[in-house]
Amino acid sequence: MEKLFLSVAAGALLLTSCVSNPEGKKAETTDSVETTETVGTGNTLTVDTSASELAWTGRKVSGQHHGTVKIKSGSLTVDGGQLTGGNFVADLTTITNHDLEGEYKGKLEGHLKSPDFFDVENHPEATFEITNVAPGSEAGVVKVSGNLTIRGISKNITFDAHVEEATDSSVKATADFNIAREDWGVNYAGQADDLISKEINLKVTLVAKA
Repeated sequence: MEKLFLSVAAGALLLTSCVSNPEGKKAETTDSVETTETVGTGNTLTVDTSASELAWTGRKVSGQHHGTVKIKSGSLTVDGGQLTGGNFVADLTTITNHDLEGEYKGKLEGHLKSPDFFDVENHPEATFEITNVAPGSEAGVVKVSGNLTIRGISKNITFDAHVEEATDSSVKATADFNIAREDWGVNYAGQADDLISKEINLKVTLVAKA
């Protein structure tokens, strides 16, 4: 029995090591921080939810899945042509898969909304609030820090964002980064023979207008 247990444990460890994370740089993650009055000074623009999007990708041993979540609301602030702050709300009831069809698509979407993953019944929204914006390593890039709240858990994350446009009347910014899902209580490991990667890739596009 002991040999069997060790064999199963070794197999699980091997499978875990074989699950590669989605492409993307992992966001720096720390405890959530309080916002200050200086964050977000300038003109406040309303996020255009029809032009904005949150795309996700997750991997497992046997492949990967990707899809989108609708942006429900949000705002971005600009001061002197520079992004200074903002926030958005993602509607997790709209989690959609784009690589499956029919029954399998419905099953995956339902599972992602279940307590195994995002527990949408109890936590229908995810929110992000910028706590700091600093110059990036190159023109058009800023380092954004903000509190990301999922399943009622808030963590402060830092990642690079590309600001494609920033005027007093319009802003467009994009970001591409990974988060470790377990930091937000998304602990489902997957099937014993089809384990899930520890990181999720998020691609955010935000367009805001006066």
